[in-house]
Amino acid sequence: MSERGGMSALLTGIRVGFNNPITRTILKKMSKRITCIVDGKPMTERISYFAMAKYAGLDVKCPWSASLYNAFLSVILDVALMAFKGNKEEVREALKDPAVRRGMALVLEGLGKYGVTVPQKLPAPFLIVWNFTNMCNLRCKHCYQRADKPLPDELTLDEKLDVVRQFDEAGVAAVALSGGEPTIHPHFYKVVEAFSERGIYVAVATNGWLFADKKYLVKAKEKGVRYIEVSVDSADPKKHDEFRGIPGSWKRAVQTLRNAVDIKLNHAMAVTVTKNNIDEIDDILNLAEEIGVWRVVFFNFVPVGRGKEIMDLDLSPEEREEFMKKIAKEMTKRKMEIYTTAPQYSRVTMEVLGTTLPTHFSAPTDTSYSKVVSALAEFVGGCGAGRIYAALEPNGDVTPCVFLPIVVGNVRQKHFREIWETSELFLKLRDRNNLSGYCKVCPYREVCGGCRARAYAYFNDPLAPDPGCIFNKSSWEELKKQVAEVKVL
Repeated sequence: MSERGGMSALLTGIRVGFNNPITRTILKKMSKRITCIVDGKPMTERISYFAMAKYAGLDVKCPWSASLYNAFLSVILDVALMAFKGNKEEVREALKDPAVRRGMALVLEGLGKYGVTVPQKLPAPFLIVWNFTNMCNLRCKHCYQRADKPLPDELTLDEKLDVVRQFDEAGVAAVALSGGEPTIHPHFYKVVEAFSERGIYVAVATNGWLFADKKYLVKAKEKGVRYIEVSVDSADPKKHDEFRGIPGSWKRAVQTLRNAVDIKLNHAMAVTVTKNNIDEIDDILNLAEEIGVWRVVFFNFVPVGRGKEIMDLDLSPEEREEFMKKIAKEMTKRKMEIYTTAPQYSRVTMEVLGTTLPTHFSAPTDTSYSKVVSALAEFVGGCGAGRIYAALEPNGDVTPCVFLPIVVGNVRQKHFREIWETSELFLKLRDRNNLSGYCKVCPYREVCGGCRARAYAYFNDPLAPDPGCIFNKSSWEELKKQVAEVKVL
């Protein structure tokens, strides 16, 4: 067996090594939060977090009671890497990143609490997308948030900082600030800094308007932003601006991407795929290459918010299937990563490339964080709404996904972790036996599961079939028939 990627081997090894009652009991004990000193800085984290910091070679001073656990985990990690021919130095380097340690600690806690499940259940979301504000300087036709002005009941700064605390205590590994447009909110930099100080990975979804002025992007990076996704929906400036509602938005978005390349900040071009731009894929990828973009993410169109008004722009199952096959092939030809958030992409890449690729959770492969994220792709399995991923609204409401507007609780009334652990909807979403239609019996359900937001948008049921999948073509045809009948009436 040849040597394989360190993080991939590690995840495979710990799933095998920890899937027994004894190690699960130890992992549960290692999920206890204690205070230790790492490289001279006091921190409160899970025991497993400090054990991984020790394994990475950092200077860790913990109470003597944690020493045995540190030694235990070190042995297990070594055995896992040896058994699956993993690169130990790659793992040690990755674990120097506090966000990677948080992510791995979350996985270990999940294995201790639930054992090995397919797909894996976690005790907290790996990623939370926080719609930071309803305020926005664009008027995008497909906006799930219907963003324009700030809402009267948005969280105060103190409440936002309390959210940071709640996410930290829950063990959340990564947060993506979205909106509205988060970068124009006066609390943006303070909250970014608060997350960064706690070792939580910070990403930002932006229209790029503010960051076109490089000094603001530099400031964001200095405060702790590690990754940005910039919306570009066409290679044609006029077409993009018309879709986004404000003249000049394409020029500023492209400039933001150039700025990110220039300051070496991890980034992606984010494209929402519709019938409007499906024939532009080559032009969009060519534009990305010309800019020097590291990664392109094609977002699944979900008819929610303003998107309900342009449902006719949604791709048919056949169009989506051909689109996914095309971008999978394009990634073998181009010097950048190409993904889509459509969960069916895992199946398509298995067919086209012989491997599964992540949807929600991926980042450019030159970073240590991305290596653990990519290794988690098959581990976590397709649509993660309510299972390894959640969303937070500007007023503190918690939902399974930014595109799935079912409120399951509010962080003003309950700690996020309690909402995560007790929500009836979340519990249903974590068991794919609860799905209906072909999604329930599909042989690819463990690596896909269908888009739960699209199921809700079309059937008003988050457990219904995803009508965007080629295997659910009959559902799509029935929907078209119903729409045609309504138009006749």
